[in-house]
Amino acid sequence: VLAGLGAALVVAGCAARPEKKGAPPSPAPTAFAHPWGPSPAEVDAATRTAAAMSPEAVAGQVIVGRLHGTDPREAAELVTDLHLAGVMITGSSVASLKQVRALSAGVHAAVTADRRDWPGLVSTDNEGGAVQRMSGDEGPWTTFPPFAVAGRAPADVVTRAYAAMAGELRASGVTVDWAPVADVTVPGQDVTIGSRSAGADPARVAGTVVAAVEGFRDGGVLPAVKHFPGHGSLTTDSHEALPVQDAPAAALGAHDLPPFRAAVDAGVPMVMMGHVDVAAWEPGVPASVSPAAYRVLREDLGFSGVAVTDSLGMGALGVVGGPGEIAVAALQAGADLLLNPADNGAAHAAVVAALEDGRLDRDRVDEAAGRVIAMLRHQGELAGGAGPVGPADVGSAADAAAALREAGAA
Repeated sequence: VLAGLGAALVVAGCAARPEKKGAPPSPAPTAFAHPWGPSPAEVDAATRTAAAMSPEAVAGQVIVGRLHGTDPREAAELVTDLHLAGVMITGSSVASLKQVRALSAGVHAAVTADRRDWPGLVSTDNEGGAVQRMSGDEGPWTTFPPFAVAGRAPADVVTRAYAAMAGELRASGVTVDWAPVADVTVPGQDVTIGSRSAGADPARVAGTVVAAVEGFRDGGVLPAVKHFPGHGSLTTDSHEALPVQDAPAAALGAHDLPPFRAAVDAGVPMVMMGHVDVAAWEPGVPASVSPAAYRVLREDLGFSGVAVTDSLGMGALGVVGGPGEIAVAALQAGADLLLNPADNGAAHAAVVAALEDGRLDRDRVDEAAGRVIAMLRHQGELAGGAGPVGPADVGSAADAAAALREAGAA
């Protein structure tokens, strides 16, 4: 399997408003914003590819699977058995560089065996600071400072640092990083995000987020800004329970949304939906399963890329139901990609069942899968432009990380 990783690293590293309440937003009139993504014709072609899939295959294409250990065979089997788009590598899934590369290679090989002409989605959470699944503590990877440090550094230094991080990730077989954080922190009130945020000033955070997005692009890895519509002013941790955002819509637009809007304008390919109850949009419903939240993202911000949920195993979603109910609700609301279900098999089976009994519209799932497929095809092109990488490149980002740390020193 490892013999094929070199090629995979180049390939893989590379609206109208709904009439009725509760319906998901319809497709945006254009595809992805320049310079990130496929043309509208390429998105249409990817949607036709999805439409030709079996219910089991198309259900898998909108799920990023949860791993339970470091065995590379588990990741490959998830892709083979459930046709998953890919997997998420968490801290418990990292033992060494060799093991991560074997895991990644297994996913890419399974994707090829599943007769897909697009890369596997091998993802991780590398923000820097406390949230960095591949750092110097786990192996030869470079340890980066928290994103708060980036918020005090010049944009060009930020871009170089995150391009270097992306290069190390791609050399490990990773194609997607669930970063950067676009939340605007409120010191003294924010109990979850803290130094994961670039700061308390929306304009400064927006500029830093765009600089990081550009760095990931230069390094050949796809980023996702998170956690829409913002988690930095909330007093409840969504890992544990559902936080309530009770600010008026105008206040959200002025304080929380500017970094997301800037990232969308810069062509970010993915936006991660937070598990946040936004009272001004749809009270009592987490944004990740709220049609109203997806309407704001698509129509007000003009986003046409892939909307991915935050991890579906988090405590905030207990108000929705079990893994299967959560998966179906997110797709019905407008999600394109379901991240890290608490039970991969239950989520997949529920999506298949909902397709078969009509609770999920097949066109809605084809739309979601088409966006994912088109994005991954484009990611291969992006990685090819960034150039080949190998294991020797892991650890090469030390100078860029040091420059970021120095430039962002308080």
